[in-house]
Amino acid sequence: MPKMKTKAAAKKRFTFTGTGKIKRKHAFHSHILTKKETTQKRNLDHTALVSRDDEKRVKRMLLA
Repeated sequence: MPKMKTKAAAKKRFTFTGTGKIKRKHAFHSHILTKKETTQKRNLDHTALVSRDDEKRVKRMLLA
C-alpha cells in the first residue's frame, strides 16, 4: 500500500513549534488593507497558534 501524502495546502500554511504546537497566520492581512486601521493590520501581522479543537484535524493533514 502506498504512503499517505501530506496535504500540500496545509504544508504551506502551518508550521510546528519546538514544543509540538502548530503555528498559523492570521486571515484578512493579504489585500484590501486601505480600509483597515493600522492597529488591526499590526495585530494581524503576528503569528497565532491553532486552537486546541482544530489541532487534531490539522495534524492529520500534516502527518498523514
